[in-house]
Order: sequence, then C-alpha cells, then structure tokens
Amino acid sequence: MNKVILIGRLTRDPESGNVTKFSLAVDRKYKKEGQPDADFINCKAFGKTGDFIAKYFTKGKRVAVDGRIQVSKYEEKYYTDVIVESAEFADGKKDEGFGEV
Repeated sequence: MNKVILIGRLTRDPESGNVTKFSLAVDRKYKKEGQPDADFINCKAFGKTGDFIAKYFTKGKRVAVDGRIQVSKYEEKYYTDVIVESAEFADGKKDEGFGEV
C-alpha cells in the first residue's frame, strides 16, 4: 500500500496549470542540533483537487494532504513527489482571523 498523510505549511503559492505544484514544510518530530527542523516535500495535484488548492491555499497556510508517493526518473536523476488525492485546511479559526474556537 502506498499512502502518505502530511501536515505542513506551504513554502510558496501553488503553481497551477495542467497540474498544481506546491511544496510543504513539514516539521520533524525529533530535532538534532545542526540538523534541519523541517523537511520540504514536493507535491502535485490534478483535476478538481489541484483547482481547489490553487484557488484557496497560499504561502504560509497550514495544510493537511493525503496521497501517494511517486518516484520518477528524468535524465538519470530521480525525483520524489507526493501525488495529492485530497487536501484540507489545517489552521484553526483563530489562525484564520475568525476569533477563538
């Protein structure tokens, strides 16, 4: 089974076209001194899911996505992406400026 669930913040506004591309900064649970605090995961979404992400998500928003990992090879290099099947807002209402929950 190939299933991944991520919660992170968008590192930039999504790029839309035939495919919506974006990157998530996902915090690491255990942090070592001198090591990065987060992993930066490249994601792609297609169809209605991609349209939804492109329309409603912006840089800095906290997002929960689920999908599958896909590895591609191009000119002797391997690329790993998460193919997003669904996405939802992970910020609370307080973070959105709607007051306390």
